Amino acid sequence: MEDKIKQLFDNWRSRNISGFFCSSKHEAAEKILDFIPAEVSVGFSGSATLDQIGIIPLLEKRGNNIANPYRKDMSRQESLNIRKKGAQSDFYLASPNAISAQGELVFFSAFGNRIAGVSYADNVIIVSGVNKIVPDLGQAMKRARELAAPLNCKRLNWQAPCFPDGICRENICRFPQYNRMCCQVLTIEAEAAPGRLRIILVEEDLGF
Repeated sequence: MEDKIKQLFDNWRSRNISGFFCSSKHEAAEKILDFIPAEVSVGFSGSATLDQIGIIPLLEKRGNNIANPYRKDMSRQESLNIRKKGAQSDFYLASPNAISAQGELVFFSAFGNRIAGVSYADNVIIVSGVNKIVPDLGQAMKRARELAAPLNCKRLNWQAPCFPDGICRENICRFPQYNRMCCQVLTIEAEAAPGRLRIILVEEDLGF
């Protein structure tokens, strides 16, 4: 595994992406707190990985201005408005659905806020467990669609055709019969702006 991780980090470096390795969730949270100044705004996309790390409450407690669209006391429109605001924050946090061994990152999105934040925010921090690494881009797309998306539908009670049994049925996943989650797809192959995109890889199984 060490050789594979080293090669992955070399691949990221050649793609102008900065990689950082952490041995635990706690270490990853500390790394994120080191990267993000206390006075800046932070947006994020819904993520089981970020939930497991517990980083959003830590940033809120420290006093960062958090664009949180997932509070239970807001309307759907308020949530969508905050997602747009979050994608324009000083820092944006997210987790990929899959990572190829060559270094590509795959993100699926329903509303596009995660894609907007990851692709265009001034500073982006991506966090992932080692469980999301697969051999190539084809397997990354397959993992995102056939593993991560059904598990997220189950987690969020999202009524897509994969919800009952976890089996992707992309050919029939259409509106209005189903509430499709896989509406937009982003593949990060490289980064033009040096230092904009940082990836924290955690030596644990995190998220889906």
